[in-house]
Amino acid sequence: MYHKIVVPVALAHADRLEKALATAADLAQHYDASLHVVGVTAPAPDEVSHNAEEFKQKLSDFAAEQSDRRGVLFNAHTIVTPDPATELDRCLDKYIHEIGADLVVMASHIPGFRDYVFHSNAGFLASHTDISVFVVR
Repeated sequence: MYHKIVVPVALAHADRLEKALATAADLAQHYDASLHVVGVTAPAPDEVSHNAEEFKQKLSDFAAEQSDRRGVLFNAHTIVTPDPATELDRCLDKYIHEIGADLVVMASHIPGFRDYVFHSNAGFLASHTDISVFVVR
């Protein structure tokens, strides 16, 4: 049913990704699908890394750790964009289409007041892409 599963990850919030990663790993094993973690970063320093190359290495290390822990291969992909805060949704949608993903498993958070004014990334992607999105809270 599924062949390529993408899991967007925010390394700054890796502690909140447990359910989404476990769900994606389980689905990948069940459907014998490839699994891809994708992180979006800026070329400038941020709270996770000093530059895009350091971010790429940290994401690769994260993917390797998840692969060992969950018994399924997590492939790491880094997207570099000048303004991740405003371009995240567009970058993710473009990427999932480029690699031919047929499912996105995405972590969400408990909605708060801010979500009534601004969209959540998971909600936006689920509403604006033609690919199935499994939002895990």
